[in-house]
Amino acid sequence: MVDEEALLAQFTAQFDQQTDDSDTTQADSNDSDSIPAFDADRFLQGLDAIFARHAAASEAAPYLEQAMSDAENAEDDAGLLTVLNETMGFYRSQGWHDKNQWIVQRTIELALRMGLEGSETWATTLINCATAMRAAKQYDQAEDLYTQALHCAEQVFSPDDRRIAALHNNLSMLYSETDRTEQAEHELREAMRILREASDNPSTDIDLASSCTNLALTLLDEGKTDDAHAYADEALAIHATARAQGVDSAHYAAALAGAAQVRFAQQRFGEAAGYYRKALAVIEKRYGRGTEYWRTTDGNLRQALDSAAKNGQKVGIPADINGDAADSTEPGSDSATLLSDVSDVSGMNGMEMARRFWEQAGKPMLQSRYPDYAERIAVGLVGYGSECFGFDDALSRDHDFGARFCLWLTDEDYAAIGTALQEDYERIAHAWRSEHSSADLPDSPATPRAQGSMRRDGVFRIGDFFETLTGYREAPPQDASHEWLALDESTLATATNGRIFADALGIFSKTRQGFTFMPEDVRLSLISRRLGMLAQAGQYNLPRMLQRGDGAAAMTSIHEFAQAAISLVFLVNNPVSVGYAPYYKWRFAALRRLSRRMATRLSGVCAQLEEILHLASAACFGVPGTTTEHKASTMATPPADRINAIIERICADIVGELRREGLTRSQETFLEWQRPYVEEHIVSDAPCLHSL
Repeated sequence: MVDEEALLAQFTAQFDQQTDDSDTTQADSNDSDSIPAFDADRFLQGLDAIFARHAAASEAAPYLEQAMSDAENAEDDAGLLTVLNETMGFYRSQGWHDKNQWIVQRTIELALRMGLEGSETWATTLINCATAMRAAKQYDQAEDLYTQALHCAEQVFSPDDRRIAALHNNLSMLYSETDRTEQAEHELREAMRILREASDNPSTDIDLASSCTNLALTLLDEGKTDDAHAYADEALAIHATARAQGVDSAHYAAALAGAAQVRFAQQRFGEAAGYYRKALAVIEKRYGRGTEYWRTTDGNLRQALDSAAKNGQKVGIPADINGDAADSTEPGSDSATLLSDVSDVSGMNGMEMARRFWEQAGKPMLQSRYPDYAERIAVGLVGYGSECFGFDDALSRDHDFGARFCLWLTDEDYAAIGTALQEDYERIAHAWRSEHSSADLPDSPATPRAQGSMRRDGVFRIGDFFETLTGYREAPPQDASHEWLALDESTLATATNGRIFADALGIFSKTRQGFTFMPEDVRLSLISRRLGMLAQAGQYNLPRMLQRGDGAAAMTSIHEFAQAAISLVFLVNNPVSVGYAPYYKWRFAALRRLSRRMATRLSGVCAQLEEILHLASAACFGVPGTTTEHKASTMATPPADRINAIIERICADIVGELRREGLTRSQETFLEWQRPYVEEHIVSDAPCLHSL
């Protein structure tokens, strides 16, 4: 979907005016002459100037950080709220979603402290926060914030207020991203109705153009290609008229990309590449290279160029709707610059090697031997294997390792070409591995578990692939709680890891994504269960086993506590955003990686768990710790006492996080007593979800 900045402008304009007024009031009431005042107007003008000279990529972040500090030092809450709202928008445009989450939390807390709940500024803040959470794929939180915003907006805005249109537009994007296309279409048509009625000149209304682009993409998802084309072209026409009048919007890139996507679906690959190329130029100029927005568009351009070259189509934009001259670039003329030709793969990790193998051997094979199916086949590397989790190293190359990728087909396409395609895949795999093998990269042997029906690469039916991994051909329905509870987290991690290199149909991606959307009630139920195990294994049984001198039982208790704690960290951070905890071998590696991310909740648990494990041998069996630091700690304090203290600290941290998220009202640190509070938030009355 198109980036939402254009429609949020209506909220922002209103918000800026309100915060300026509030800022004046606060400044007048400040008796201290020693604190420099914060000028919200000057801040906004400076930010506008940065974007006007296209310097946001390098200058916006430090400017915003300094403004936060200045507003805080001036004790100007209203000014700080203005800065935080602008920061959320910029971080979102850069794809800094982890970093943005603490900005969202801080913004909401500040607005509540200012007593803004129920005001227009409150609605503005909620919509900005919701949009940031949606961009971070934290859909449950985003929908809750959007719902609150809608309720507030209905109370404080007139029914035809343009800001209501912004809210409907953003709700539509959430519905679209969670596969609720009918609801998305309804919200977009309501947004467009409001905008057409409210606009002084619909032919130059950038907000309306953004809604047209979003509706085009939604209709495309519904298979309504002709209608999608009409709305995509309407968006381009609006931008063309506006640009002729001197209005140069950053959201022109989104309209170009939307038109490209529609044309790609119509197999007008040359036109699609032309529009993608122009969109990429606008994005690079506005936001710089390397952003999430740029990378996505660049990937789409590559795919369109390849398809245009295969089909003998000229790359360029027709001089029709938007008034641009046709681009005469020959198909695929710059495709060579988009892919580097690196023959030495010995230093690559498994995922890099897989992509190289696909680009150098797999893609040309599909285009030459299966031209009618090439754009229907999904390609990537997902499933078992350290490289799929991103943890492979030199020690990972002893078995079941090598250049490989998967090709995922619909049942119909598999019946037509599956057997032949598998033979061709094996042929190119053997040839490519032979060509690139070396002493540093031997062709490692395949174990029995990576052969037959459990093979890790080659050609698969989409449903068969997921059934082998999970037992399900597609994710269970959202209301099938008992089925979700039967799926182990490590299984879900295996089904949702890795990378997808190509998926024009989107069927594989949609199926895979279904497994990422653990129902909220299931997540809460699992959190409750993990709290129970943490209390049972760590807070209750471990001290008793240590007192009895049963080292083996104590060690088992530590293991159960650690496993439950790691699972809880992933669940609290929400699997839809951070993924699932993988199987035991990679759990700590995954936890370390997650803990290093900005805004990770319970980020300190990892180091504390590792400290417990270092002390475990001494506590359970009287064996000294393995490092000088840990030996010293055991001499100062008995290791059993130290472990118990760390466990209690972890449990206290967990309670603090549950309180911050509104999942409990209790300060009780014995975690068993927190379970009823958590389970109060489970909506379903399914018995399997309630363990109390």
